[in-house]
Amino acid sequence: MSELLIVDNDKQSRKEVCSLIEESKYSFLSIYESSTANRGMLLLKQSKPSALMIDLSLPDMDGMAFGKTALQLYPDLPIIVITQLKMFELVQSSINSGFLGYLLKPLSKHELIETLDRVLIPVLGKSVTRVMKTGEDHFTADLKNPIGSAIQYMQIYYGEPLTLKSLADKVYLSPSYFSKMFKEDTGMTFVEYLSFVRVQKAKGLLRMSSLPIEVIANNSGFANSGYFATTFKKLLGITPSEYREQFHLQSEPGLTISAGGA
Repeated sequence: MSELLIVDNDKQSRKEVCSLIEESKYSFLSIYESSTANRGMLLLKQSKPSALMIDLSLPDMDGMAFGKTALQLYPDLPIIVITQLKMFELVQSSINSGFLGYLLKPLSKHELIETLDRVLIPVLGKSVTRVMKTGEDHFTADLKNPIGSAIQYMQIYYGEPLTLKSLADKVYLSPSYFSKMFKEDTGMTFVEYLSFVRVQKAKGLLRMSSLPIEVIANNSGFANSGYFATTFKKLLGITPSEYREQFHLQSEPGLTISAGGA
């Protein structure tokens, strides 16, 4: 589960962060709050969040010390400082401590989302990859059916960088002969079929999750969200965002829409 833990004694500040996130593409995050370091540490030990936001002025512990303790517990935990203290020494100490963000109150929505993009997308991407690869990491080439084997490999490892040559090598064919056989057997070029597979996998994530488009693009094997959107629209006639919105509307009782592109 994707979780955000906010440890801040300022109730209004916590409410503000929650409001900004709920109105953003990160509204799927489960948000937990604590006004003290003691309670925050209990929550941390119960479950590792996707990210931690801390104020430096906590009533029962220095926020910097709390963050360092959290990193001892989870060395790869992304930590974002939220504070009213605009001091270069604190920014430097935060960086040296391994924290990944330093935001000044009152928070700017743009800066908050930009920071979450930077620290959360890699974390969420790793989480999605683990889920999608569970039980699917075994591959053995069938030399009697090289194209079928290549397709199987693409279905499993679509999220990784794949080239025609690398697949040809997997099934022990020359790139030119593999390309010819692939087009004859599937009716598509290697690139066309790989794009088709990746879009199909992305459709499942768009339907079943509220993950940001960037995360879905990355974990479906696309270099960036722009290329993902272009390829998706070329194949389905609508953008990933439109597809997600259309599916969600179809799921609401009493609403009917065109099924084009689904």
